This record gives sequence, C-alpha cells and structure tokens, in this order.
Amino acid sequence: MATPSDILRVLRTRAGTFVSGQALSAELNVTRTAIWKHVKALRAAGYQIESRPKLGYRYLSAPDALLPTEITEGLTTTYIGRQSIIYFRSCPSTNDAAREVGHRGAPEGALAVAEGQTRGRGRLGRGWVSPAGKGIYLSLLLRPRIRPEEAFQLTLLAAVAVARAVTGEGVAAKIKWPNDVLVEGRKVAGILTEIEAEADRIYQAVVGIGVNVNTTASLFPRSLRATATSLRMNTGHKHSRVQVLQRLLEAFEELYEGLKAGRFEEVLAEWRSLDITRGALVKATLLEGEVQGRATDIDRDGALLIAEEGGEVRRITAGDIEILRPATP
Repeated sequence: MATPSDILRVLRTRAGTFVSGQALSAELNVTRTAIWKHVKALRAAGYQIESRPKLGYRYLSAPDALLPTEITEGLTTTYIGRQSIIYFRSCPSTNDAAREVGHRGAPEGALAVAEGQTRGRGRLGRGWVSPAGKGIYLSLLLRPRIRPEEAFQLTLLAAVAVARAVTGEGVAAKIKWPNDVLVEGRKVAGILTEIEAEADRIYQAVVGIGVNVNTTASLFPRSLRATATSLRMNTGHKHSRVQVLQRLLEAFEELYEGLKAGRFEEVLAEWRSLDITRGALVKATLLEGEVQGRATDIDRDGALLIAEEGGEVRRITAGDIEILRPATP
C-alpha cells in the first residue's frame, strides 16, 4: 500500500511539473482519494505541494525539519540512520528513546532524532541546551563487539564523525578531550555515550550527539555564551540541518566499519590530528580537586595523561578540562 513517502518520491522525481492524480493513482495503485489524504499529510508535515484542477500536484519545497523522508533522501549509508528512524518534534532525551527501542529489538544503526529536547543530557550530569528547530539532537543505537572498557572508542569515533560533518560546512573543527568538538575554541557539539553491559560484553550502546547548527547567541543561557557557538554564528548564514546530519551519519558509518574491522588505530590517528589537548598546559577539575600540568597523551583506555610540574603523571578518566596554554606547534 502506498504511503505519503511514496507520493513524495514520485513528485520529487518530477519536481517543477504537475503530476495528475490519475497518473499517481495508476503508478502507485491507490485511489485518488488516498492520494489526496497522503498529500494532506505531507502538507501537515510542512511540505509545500501545489495542487490545481485538471493539472494535479506539484512538489515545491521541503520543511526545515529532520524528517525521516528528508534524512534518507540521498543518504549513502547502508544501515546507520537508514533501517529505523524514530522522529520526535520534541522529546525528553533521544538517548532514552534509542535505549528503549533497543530493548524492543531495534536493529543496529537505529536513529532517534528530535527537533528539540526538554531534558537533553551532557557529560557529568549536565543538561544540553536543545532549542527546537535550531540544532541536531540524535542518538544512535549500536551493538559493538568490544569490551566495556573499550566503549571510549565509540566516543572518539563519534567526535571524528562530527568534526568531519562540521568541517564540511566550511568551518575548521577541532576536538578537546574527551568529546567536545570546537570551532575557534568554542563548543559546537558534544557527545554522550551510554552503555549497557556485563563484565566482558556490551549488550547495547547509545551514542548521543548534539550539534549547534543554526542556534543564535540569544538562545544560549548567559553562562554558556562565552564558551558555546554554532555553525551559523561562525559563518553568518543558516545551514541545512539535514545536510549536516547526513554527512555525520555517513562519516560515522565509515569510521564504525573501520572499528569493527579492527582498524581503530586509523580512527585514533584522525582523532589525534584534530585534538588540541595533547601538548597543551591544562587544568583538570575533578570531584576530588584540581590537577594542572601538560597533557601528554591518552592511554589505551582513553584516559587523559597529565604530567604535573613535579614529574608525576596523573591519569584522568572524567572531569572538566580547561586549556590554559595551547600546545606550541
């Protein structure tokens, strides 16, 4: 049975011309009444479709929305963000949504995406500002065959994928350990990886990603305006959220396939090429206090290594990192 997506596909292939209801009915094997109902549904979703007596229907434009029909149009992935998409105009958290569909058997690569979130989460229990229609708020369901202590690989992988997507929009993205994607020193995206596992096995992982695309400074809380940014704030113009999302999904699948094939070192090499933490003088704010010194590297478990002035090397697994003095070239 034909769906609104089928109607949209036919109209898009003949964009700029009218397609009669009779032709649509014959091609899709549905009644003209059903076609009209589907067109009404597409219009309700924000699609501009013109209709004229004796001429039929003509596709004009798509809404500025992260609808499944828009995400999959032209997407080149095989399974990431393709086989299952759960779309929300608003939800508390896409990570929660992805985890729940995972419990119900959703396939690997299932995508939960929202126009806005009411309780978006960041690292260390913080919230993630998610104004509706301005950013990309997504979570991917994964079932990686890696040990729980290797889950950090997913976070580093996601940071590289986001950096590729952001750079594709004409701005140079960098990464600050462990998961902040920066543009000109300000945070444009963040990542939150959550896993369900036992001692030696991950049942499922959810990688949540938030990207500030068309967010303006006034939409950030005052406490974040000095440290947060968006693509629009850096370029001075709006960006296609669908295009950024598609680039992100395509990069993620390519990198994830490399991880599954045992080529994480390639991912790590790209992460390091974008990292601004190593070699910098940093201050780590931890629950038990502060650590200051030179960030030397990350270890095999993804922890940041900081060499203090006295020579002791501290291993940091979680905390806020402030760059006091950038690494010298």
